[in-house]
Amino acid sequence: MSSHPTADGVEWAAATMASLRTIDLSHNYFIGAFPLGLGPARRLAYMNASGNNFSGPLPDYIGNATSLVSLDLTGNFFQGSIPRSYGKLAILKFLGLSGNNLTWKIPSEVGQLSSLETMILGYNAFDGEIPSELGNLLNNLEGRIPAELTKLGGIQFLDMSENMLSGEIPEEIAQLKNLQLLNLMGNKLCGSVPPGIAGLDQLQVLELWNNSLSGKLTKLILFNNAFSGPIPDTLARCGSMVHVRMHNNRFSGAIPAGFGRLARMQRLELANNSLIGQIPPDLSASSSLSFIDLSRNQLRSLVLSSILSIPTLQSFIASRNSLFGEIPNLFQDCRELSVLDLSSNGFTGDIPLSIASCEKLVTLNLRNNSLTGSIPRQIASMPTLSVLDLSNNSLTGGIPDNLGNSPALESMNLSYNKLEGIVPSNGMRRTISPDDLAGNPGLCGGVLPPCPRAVESRERGVRAKHIIGGWMVGISTFFLLVMAGVGARYLYRKWREGNCFDEEKSSSGEWPWRLMAFQRVGFNSNDILSCINECNVIGMGAAEFGESVNIVGWMRGKQRLEEALDPSVGNTKHVQEEMMLVLRITLLCTAKLPKDRPTMRDVLSMLAEAKPRRKS
Repeated sequence: MSSHPTADGVEWAAATMASLRTIDLSHNYFIGAFPLGLGPARRLAYMNASGNNFSGPLPDYIGNATSLVSLDLTGNFFQGSIPRSYGKLAILKFLGLSGNNLTWKIPSEVGQLSSLETMILGYNAFDGEIPSELGNLLNNLEGRIPAELTKLGGIQFLDMSENMLSGEIPEEIAQLKNLQLLNLMGNKLCGSVPPGIAGLDQLQVLELWNNSLSGKLTKLILFNNAFSGPIPDTLARCGSMVHVRMHNNRFSGAIPAGFGRLARMQRLELANNSLIGQIPPDLSASSSLSFIDLSRNQLRSLVLSSILSIPTLQSFIASRNSLFGEIPNLFQDCRELSVLDLSSNGFTGDIPLSIASCEKLVTLNLRNNSLTGSIPRQIASMPTLSVLDLSNNSLTGGIPDNLGNSPALESMNLSYNKLEGIVPSNGMRRTISPDDLAGNPGLCGGVLPPCPRAVESRERGVRAKHIIGGWMVGISTFFLLVMAGVGARYLYRKWREGNCFDEEKSSSGEWPWRLMAFQRVGFNSNDILSCINECNVIGMGAAEFGESVNIVGWMRGKQRLEEALDPSVGNTKHVQEEMMLVLRITLLCTAKLPKDRPTMRDVLSMLAEAKPRRKS
């Protein structure tokens, strides 16, 4: 006879206690199926049969004990699924079913336990998804959010909204790297939001409203997700925002206005979405933006010249859009620009000469547009340019012979243009391969097959014409200077022989004094003042260029510096090019701030670069 108690005795006792309120059978050795005799105990409020050896299915009839407040069946050997009838236990607060052999899915009826506060289902063999109906269970959880939540390393959805939670959000919550949803709204949380939350790469939904949280939202990081719809306008009004990183999503519509007016905004990354419309004009009003990436969208507009005037701009990437028009020739203020990528758009016109003034530019990518004209020689003098891609355009003319001597150039692609002539051999082999020159049937020599004799003869003829033209310009300039000197001497003598100091001349017609140290003069201050009149004024200083405008300001105010050149000096291309190089050096040397002016060593180096081709 077994020493263990049997279920028969328990059935008999239960049948005689119809008004039973509490049953505690925990931590015994009961075996077999759970007794059926407890069914009539409809007033039962607390049942604890944990820590036994009950087996078989969970008792379905317990669903009729609608007065139950606590049901603890943990630590047994129950099998099968959770009965759907348990969903009728409307006032149940505790449900413990852990440590059994339960299988199948958790029934959706569990979501009807509206009074449930604690449910323990661990150490079973459930499969399938957690039913969404569990979200219907409202709690009134109090106290702080436990830092031990970080032990749930694989959790993806954490919703503790609409409770009475208080205190600060634990910083450890940022360790839940798989978290996709974090909902803490409708609590009494205070303090600042842990900055580590911004680093949760998988996070898609963050709801913190209806709390007492403080601090400022500085970063919005939502990249590499599938968000769609328009970008909320409210983001562009969040004054504390520093970084907005929303690339690689499915956002559509226009870029909302306002990001340029955020005083602290530094990075705006909206690449690889489906954005349309124009680049917001207010971006140019920013005094803090350093990184703008609008690439791989469907934007269709002109590039705003004012964007180039952002004093802190370091990277501007707008490739693979439908931008059009000419690239603004206003790069003289881009002191910090290091990356400019306008590739795969519809730009036309020439490559702006002012790009060469970007002293910190490292990458220049203008490939796959419709640019025309020649490659500016000034690009070769850019001190930090490392990557140059001008492929797939309609550029004409030859490759500048100094391009291979660029100090930092490591990669250069000029393929599929309309370039012609001999490929320079000076240093070009270090930065370019034949593939980078493909699609230019007019190019030859250098890293390409040798040029036909006719091409070489034509090149020599062109160089000879440039040399002869240069000599002619030089001789003409010399004669002009001589004539100007003779004319100046003649005018000076005529002025000196005017109405000043006539009474002091000697009988021989010479002046009674010589310019020498400590010479005693025969005139006084009144004599000098009597000779000052409008007819004797030969100059008004650096201001004969408008009211309060000196020659430097007059020069900087011109849209095209070529307008300042004297056509009488020479109108050949290379002479004008030399004049433009020297003029740009002059503008650099007359910068307003001393720190922006080049050193004498740099000036000498730039003047050497401006050496006429005819002398090289």
